[in-house]
Amino acid sequence: MKKHHKLTWRQLLTGAGLLLLFAILTLLFFGPSRNEEKYRRAAQELFRQEMVHNTLNMHYTIARPEDFGIREYEALLPGYVPGARELQLEEMEQQVDFWKKMSGRGLDAHDAYTRQLLALSLENSLAMQSHAYYDDPLSPASGMQSQLPILLAEYTFRTARDVEDYLALLSQTGTYYDSLLVYEQEKTAAGLGMSQVSIKKVRQQCRQILTAESLSQGDHFLQTTFQERINELYTRQGIDRKTALSAIRRNNELLSSVLLPAYERLDQGLEQLSAQRERDDKQPNDGTSQGTDAPTPDTPGNSLPQGLAAYPEGQEYYRQLLIAETGSYRSPEELYDLLKNQLLSQLNTLRQLITEHPSCVLPSAQEECLTSFPYTQPSQMLTDLQKRMTLDFPSLAVGGQQLPTVTVKAVSDSLADYTAPAFYLTPPLDDTSANVIYVNEKDMPNVLELYTTLAHEGYPGHLYQSVYSRRYLKEQGADPVRQLLNYGGYQEGWALYVEFIAYDYACELLSENGQPEATWYIQAEKTNRSLLLCLYSLLDLMIHYNGADCGQIAAVLNNFGISDPEAAQAVYTYIAEEPANYPQYYVGYLEILELKQKARTLWETDYSDLRFHTFFLNMGPSDFTSLENALKEVS
Repeated sequence: MKKHHKLTWRQLLTGAGLLLLFAILTLLFFGPSRNEEKYRRAAQELFRQEMVHNTLNMHYTIARPEDFGIREYEALLPGYVPGARELQLEEMEQQVDFWKKMSGRGLDAHDAYTRQLLALSLENSLAMQSHAYYDDPLSPASGMQSQLPILLAEYTFRTARDVEDYLALLSQTGTYYDSLLVYEQEKTAAGLGMSQVSIKKVRQQCRQILTAESLSQGDHFLQTTFQERINELYTRQGIDRKTALSAIRRNNELLSSVLLPAYERLDQGLEQLSAQRERDDKQPNDGTSQGTDAPTPDTPGNSLPQGLAAYPEGQEYYRQLLIAETGSYRSPEELYDLLKNQLLSQLNTLRQLITEHPSCVLPSAQEECLTSFPYTQPSQMLTDLQKRMTLDFPSLAVGGQQLPTVTVKAVSDSLADYTAPAFYLTPPLDDTSANVIYVNEKDMPNVLELYTTLAHEGYPGHLYQSVYSRRYLKEQGADPVRQLLNYGGYQEGWALYVEFIAYDYACELLSENGQPEATWYIQAEKTNRSLLLCLYSLLDLMIHYNGADCGQIAAVLNNFGISDPEAAQAVYTYIAEEPANYPQYYVGYLEILELKQKARTLWETDYSDLRFHTFFLNMGPSDFTSLENALKEVS
């Protein structure tokens, strides 16, 4: 199972997920009488507060802070603050009240739409944050112990100030990881801590991502990438060589004296939590230490993680998490029916394909396809994808801007075990010219998988969508506060939607190269991938909403030919550790298909894929209810 991962600023909120990004703006209730001015002031202040309170977010969101009115700031890497939850919830309530009460009167279309999205997004975030300790900042698959090093390694040095900020942030990583440990300790005390299996994986990451040996040899990626960026800045801007060497020494010192000990403390702290859990498990429960409904995720003989449904407020939290991750306001019950019907449809499609072309599932069909695939290099594939998408997708040359560049890089060996097969780093709002896609060579896909993966991450996927959205919204004068809102279903659903289109592109490619029979194998692979993602999304609902355990999930998987107990346990464990991740992709994809069908119905003979794609991209990241309403308005 491929896990495409896109790192965005939204993942860098405080470890506990407590939303520090929203400052109190109550003074604006008494601001100008003109609604447009009131909105503009509020939106600008909201954006500025988020930027100055989290420098890492700011750096990945805007390239030139001064262009956004941010000239003075202190480099900050905010972490979890014990005891601050009530105040932060109060601030969020004020924000929700403010944006819900603000009228759309007098606002242009973009501002009115942004105001609506802010109100909805904040309301859902408040509902989620009302459930304490349900966030998982140290998740084995997507926790900050593995994400932060990647973001540090890709921290662009445009100016000397960027180097200063980077070193200041690096100096705060010890405090940051310590705060995440405190959060995990509190979370465990509340009965919501990680399972023993998850703790073991995170501890292994702490010991492997950064080691004293790699630092002493000078070849760790946080050393080599820093030197590369410093040398490039030295060449481009002519900074003093002595200053550059001093910065390199400072980076090495901080890696050894701050970050490495931080990983060691995190490892040791998790070890102590694990030992405490084992002692607690061995003690008989006399009914006084926990309420009768309190969960016991790690009872003796069962160290696997449990789904959210196992916890007192888990189902309600999962409802809100689904909205936040998928952008769909359908209930879990509605999503279950939607996915079940889609699963049956994909099963029937696959059966029909095998019946009509039985050779499509033979190893020889795979070999024919892979050996005859004309491209092996990422650059070749990206060029071909750009060519094939031209007729059905709007151009990236928005406002006369040049086409962006893309660099494909290999994931560092020390992170290969903990990252997806590929992922894309989104560019700043004001600098979309250079883009990076990472490919994990340890989990290197075959040529067909690489082609569709590059479509997912590059063209017409994340890279294309992100660059287009940023350029179009900027050209329209949309307020940058819009970029504070993250809609996984819109973004990951789109990437999956175009990934499936790329399978059709691959069929065209092989047909053009005299291999039409190999296209049936490609169609079988496409359907099988859709079927598996749909199945895993259903399992997500079963685990986190219905409370299914590993045995029940294994029984379901066995009906689909996955009979290996270890494989079934791996699927269960990943889904239990990453709630709503698969639905983010697949429900987002299905919602796009539903929206597309509604566009066909509304536009009739005026419908075209180009028109639909242009509408979808022009609206920018949104929830699907808002997109459907917007579709009705433009029709």
